[in-house]
Amino acid sequence: MLKVSNSNRTPVEKSNTPEMVERKGKGHPDSVADECAEEISRRLSKYYQATFGQVLHHNVDKLALIGGVASPEFGGGEIIEPIKILAIGRATEQVLVGEKLRKVPVGMIAIKSCRDIIKNTFRALDPDLDVQYDYALRPGSIDLVGVFDNKQASIPLANDTSFGVGFAPYSDAEKLTLETELYLNSDKFKDICPASGEDIKVMTNRIGNEVNLTVCNAIISKYVNDKSEYANVVDRINKAILDLSAKIVPNKNVNVGVNVGDDLDKGVMFLTITGTSAENGDDGIVGRGNRTSGLITPTHSRPQSLEAAAGKNPINHVGKIYSIMAQLISKSIYEKAGGDAVEVYVRLQSQIGHPINNPWLGDIEIIPADNVNFSSLEKLSIETAQEYLDDYLGVRKQIIDGHHQIW
Repeated sequence: MLKVSNSNRTPVEKSNTPEMVERKGKGHPDSVADECAEEISRRLSKYYQATFGQVLHHNVDKLALIGGVASPEFGGGEIIEPIKILAIGRATEQVLVGEKLRKVPVGMIAIKSCRDIIKNTFRALDPDLDVQYDYALRPGSIDLVGVFDNKQASIPLANDTSFGVGFAPYSDAEKLTLETELYLNSDKFKDICPASGEDIKVMTNRIGNEVNLTVCNAIISKYVNDKSEYANVVDRINKAILDLSAKIVPNKNVNVGVNVGDDLDKGVMFLTITGTSAENGDDGIVGRGNRTSGLITPTHSRPQSLEAAAGKNPINHVGKIYSIMAQLISKSIYEKAGGDAVEVYVRLQSQIGHPINNPWLGDIEIIPADNVNFSSLEKLSIETAQEYLDDYLGVRKQIIDGHHQIW
């Protein structure tokens, strides 16, 4: 059931309530855990599809990253104990095809997935020497021996009673938070500031027209020889954020603080060998980071699910599918409305065993622009939502191919 309501919320940009936003960057331990889990799911899905003609049951969403021990110093340092990554979850590991039992190399897929993510994420971290990989992926209770059946249900049934949420558009503070991390972790910025590590966290608040950013950016020790060079790198990062802010939110007064916990006189700095705090005791767990919006949005008017999307199967795990779909639907409605909708909020709720293209409740909340015929927005919203719900096969393929934001 899809329901559309005319919201009486105050739009975020016009609200007097302080706004808070957070983004954990790609090198943050929680984001690394999310991306490793999702890559395992993607590769398992592709293996199952290529080998058995369908994506078999798996949920690898309990991955943990265990921080190592390091001793960074200007110009270098020493890794004392490596980071450890442990993939935990359920995955079909053997399938009966005719009379032959086919085994799935679940463990090797998991380890190679994690290694490749580490290699592609960090420039100053050796994926073979600085990280150890292990897995505890077991078959589900009904998947001890999966029976090959190429007639997978045409309409998957929800595996759980859960919900997913989405909203559009992003506020100025949200856009700036997201774009700041993406820019600082871009090849373009790393080329001009190689000392900037990948472990970046952006925390933002907005009060009225004032936007305040606190950015924690790991600094790679081999590129800085003393405190003066370290301070220069931090200043360069600060200036880059201010320049970016002038382009993205020129109508806001932006204040930036980078590595504000530093105390250079006492030798307290965010100095790392590898570019991530995971090298020295900072752990990561799937689901503790960004939502499928790419952000953590505790502002009172922004709905947010606690569901961890990364690593869950893309076939019938509604906690994942609905979280992604809700974000896609809200953005599409907002764009199609062409200015008639100020803000769009989407909540999709499932009931276990119910077809996923027919939510138990689909709640679409719209703040309309002034003098807009709401019935036309209602019709547009229901049609748009149902298009995405009915295109679950297309959305599923896009998830497996890595085209949708998960964290």
